[in-house]
Amino acid sequence: SLNDVLEVKLTEAMTLPLPEAAAARALGAAAWAPLMEFLDDKSTVALGPGIGTHPETRELVARLGRELACPMVIDADGINNLAGAAAGLKDAAGPRILTPHPGEMARLVGLTTPEVQARRLDLARDTAARLGVTLVLKGAQTVVAAPDGRAWLNSTGNPALASGGTGDVLTGLMGGFLAQGLAPWDAARLGVYLHGLAADYFVAQHGQRGMIAGDLLAVWPQMLAEFSRGAIPPAEGDICCTRVIS
Repeated sequence: SLNDVLEVKLTEAMTLPLPEAAAARALGAAAWAPLMEFLDDKSTVALGPGIGTHPETRELVARLGRELACPMVIDADGINNLAGAAAGLKDAAGPRILTPHPGEMARLVGLTTPEVQARRLDLARDTAARLGVTLVLKGAQTVVAAPDGRAWLNSTGNPALASGGTGDVLTGLMGGFLAQGLAPWDAARLGVYLHGLAADYFVAQHGQRGMIAGDLLAVWPQMLAEFSRGAIPPAEGDICCTRVIS
C-alpha cells in the first residue's frame, strides 16, 4: 500500500508491490512466492531498513536469511527481526553481512547496550564466529569481524554519522560492493571505510552541524573519484585497513 507514495518520491528506484499482512502496512507471509520469483536472477539483497517488525515480517526475514542463496546485507529491522532466531544464519544458503548499531546488537545477542559497548571487539568476533556471518558493529571505530576470527577497526568517520539514515546508506554501499563481486569481508571493510570517508569529506567542507544522510550521497561521486585516483590515499596501503587482529 506504500507503493504509490514511493513511485512518486523515488523516481530513480524500481519498486515491487508485495502482499501485506492483514490490516498492517508490513510485508506478509504471502510475499514469499512473488519475492522468490523476483529474486531468481538477482545477485545481491539488502534487507531491513524500514521493513518493520510485524510477526509475519519477522517470519519472512528469518526465512530469507536462511534460504536465499545470494549474498545479503541485513540491517536495522532485519536484525531486530532476527533477535531470538539468528542461529538459523549458521546454515544459511549464502553469505551474510549483519550491520547492527549497539542497540540492535544488544537485541541480537540478548545483552544491554552498555554491555555491548564494554566489549565491542570480543563480542563482534564471537558473534561472527557463532553465527557464521561477517559482522559490522557500528559506532566510533566500527568493528568488522569475519567468521574465521579476523577483525578490523575502522579509522574514518565522525559524530555527524549519528544522523538518522546514515546507516541505511552504508547498507546500500555494502550491497553495491557485493553486487560488484567483492567478498563479504572486503565489501564490509571497504563500505565502512568509504562511508566514513564520505562523512569526513563533507565535514571538512561544511562542518558537522546539520549533516544528513543524503549529504553523503551528494559528496560521494567527487570523493570516490579522488579516492580512486589516489588523491585520498588508503590507510596503511590496504584498501582500507588500519588495524588487523589475528
